[in-house]
Amino acid sequence: QVQLVESGGGSVQAGGSLKLSCTSPGYVFSQCAKAWYRQAPGQQRELISTITLNRDTTTYHKSVTGRFTISQDNTKKFLFLEMNNLNTEDTAVYYCAACRDSDGNYQFVGQGIQVTVSS
Repeated sequence: QVQLVESGGGSVQAGGSLKLSCTSPGYVFSQCAKAWYRQAPGQQRELISTITLNRDTTTYHKSVTGRFTISQDNTKKFLFLEMNNLNTEDTAVYYCAACRDSDGNYQFVGQGIQVTVSS
């Protein structure tokens, strides 16, 4: 079982910034494509950003484009999500994920971390 651990969440005022981190013991995490999801209260979990393993090619949901940046360190053992110009609609539990299968689903997902943006 691959355990993913997120950190860096918390509360911030609208317009502020937070940077989430995710890592996992062992080597599997460092060998996989990765992503960030989020789930707001009463809503379905949504994929907000992805990054490929080798070329660091990224994608973003339209709601975060231009404000969020996904990245990973050179060892591929740490995944980041830098979030700027946060607004109240960004309030959600954020999850990191890794190892996409042939159906496009990520096999491993973290326990989630709360991000709360107040007006």
